[in-house]
Amino acid sequence: MTEQTADSQGSQSIAAGVGHTDGEVLFEQRGHLGVMTLNRPKAVNALNAGMVAAMLERLVAWADDDGVAAVLVQGSGERGLCAGGDIVAIYRDILAGGDETAGFWEAEYRLNSLISGYPKPYVAFMDGLVLGGGVGISAHGSVRIVTERTRTGMPETTIGFVPDVGGTLLLSRSPGEAGTHAALTGAHLDGADALFLGLADHFVPSGRLADLAAALEHERPEAAVGRFAEKPPASRLEAQRDWIDPSYAVDDAEEILRRLRVAGGEAAEAADTIEAKSPTAVKVALASLRRVRGLSLDEALAQEYRVGLRCLSGHDFREGIRAQVVDKDRNPRWRPPTLSDVHADDVERYFAPLGDKELVLLERETDHA
Repeated sequence: MTEQTADSQGSQSIAAGVGHTDGEVLFEQRGHLGVMTLNRPKAVNALNAGMVAAMLERLVAWADDDGVAAVLVQGSGERGLCAGGDIVAIYRDILAGGDETAGFWEAEYRLNSLISGYPKPYVAFMDGLVLGGGVGISAHGSVRIVTERTRTGMPETTIGFVPDVGGTLLLSRSPGEAGTHAALTGAHLDGADALFLGLADHFVPSGRLADLAAALEHERPEAAVGRFAEKPPASRLEAQRDWIDPSYAVDDAEEILRRLRVAGGEAAEAADTIEAKSPTAVKVALASLRRVRGLSLDEALAQEYRVGLRCLSGHDFREGIRAQVVDKDRNPRWRPPTLSDVHADDVERYFAPLGDKELVLLERETDHA
């Protein structure tokens, strides 16, 4: 994925208010609203280190700016808010044996933590694709808007990775075992499913987002959103709880697959989907979801950081990116190749302490003595 220039939507966004651009993220103030527009439309606004650093800096500044009453994050282009982190950059860093990815994650997780505890309303337009890192910059906010175009999820097991950016905590809090299903299958979910999972708060038709953004310039978010929000369609995921909850209500991946196959139909299709994922990633993701229960977001992010660094040094993360986005043969050669070949000790190693490399988030970026 390469750096892109602003498209017409991004240019119009800047023209509509007073602001300036840092290239891949556009910042402006419209009335009392601070607006961040992710600006890599051809890459579906995939996050890189520069974007994360710019967002952190601006959010810290706006937290202390009495002229900014609320913040809005949105994506430029027509495809979505954010398709996640720039995994091609991660792939290159892995091949080079570098440490840029670890630094990127540290900053990204600080951004997630900051958003979660932000002292002003943080509004996210979760329109179009909102995957992986895109969930991290939206679902931790206080006012989360989905549309009929929303396609969200944590598809990390597809590339030999595990949900991060606080995604394990978010999905562990979803009703029943729906979050476990979403994490292991990596399914793309619609706006209604996001609402059911607890990843979003309100449904607004995509055609009304521009008007809502204009209203946010001078109105409190709760008042503005209240005028534009509509009843969402029914969640297909919620309707599947009759087989999701009993199938995933165990801590053993092989037993989950067995129960799904016994249930048949859509459940058996879910089993086929999981079986195609990285066996190691599936087992580590399941263990992550179970271990994160009762933790704070910062504690969850620290756990995800441990797991992420272990994935960087393993085989399947590199192989998954190669198969999906580099060579695009969609034929990853996982190692080990089956769930039964991934043993408990193998999984446990992903959670071992990092010593002086631990991620420590002792205080919010906006906290002051």
